[in-house]
Amino acid sequence: MDVLLIGYGAIAQEVLKHVQPGEDANIVAILVRPARVDAVRAAVAGRGIEVVSSFDDLTTKPQLVAECAGHAGVRDYGVDALRRGMDFLVISIGVLADAALYANLVRSAKDGGAKLVLAAGAVAGADALAAARIGGLDKVTYTSRKPPGAWKGTPAEDVCDLDALTEEATLYQGGADEAATRYPQNANVAATIALAGAGFANTEVRLVADPAAGGNIHQVHAEGMFGAVDIEIRGKPLPDNPKTSTLAAHSVVAEIRRRASPVEIGG
Repeated sequence: MDVLLIGYGAIAQEVLKHVQPGEDANIVAILVRPARVDAVRAAVAGRGIEVVSSFDDLTTKPQLVAECAGHAGVRDYGVDALRRGMDFLVISIGVLADAALYANLVRSAKDGGAKLVLAAGAVAGADALAAARIGGLDKVTYTSRKPPGAWKGTPAEDVCDLDALTEEATLYQGGADEAATRYPQNANVAATIALAGAGFANTEVRLVADPAAGGNIHQVHAEGMFGAVDIEIRGKPLPDNPKTSTLAAHSVVAEIRRRASPVEIGG
């Protein structure tokens, strides 16, 4: 399976470390802004990877486009990729809180005979939530607890002095839709849980800056006809990007391999 990566940041570079030549999946191209083409081309020299700034510049059509470039990567390229018949893998799921964009992506997937694929990201149990939804979910809550530094460059800086925190501070409490919109780099998990489970309006989110966290902690609680489930993940951020979970980057690798492998485990 031929794969194109959108972006060449921390997540894309992590994917390239793990998806090596000779696998069932083959990274054939990277799409970046025109100003970055030469630098990225030099960085991946020897891998036989095309570096382009437009789908029109490709010499081959990949089966899968993997977004590794944040919300802008989904907005700028998702609809076009799907209409061209290429499956589109989203890691920045928080952008799908935009209902109009989500509807446009779904419509484009149908028109192009392609599939919109949502990566599990930094959360476990999305498959369980999807199954629980069939019988009915009564309650879904999600708490994201991260060190203060992980919240820098976000609206959290207007809520408290992140550098001066000595105890935990709640930065946001409310619906998953607003959480994903206000904290796009930190709340992709909230969007994943909402889409898998009870929906944006019915998923309660709490975002916390905690000096004692020691990493990114994700806690999910769900109740319904199936019973109840509690999930806690204590993840480590990527060294090159404290806002991104290592597990989120590796979920892209796992999804690429899952789709390329002759054996598939449901996810």
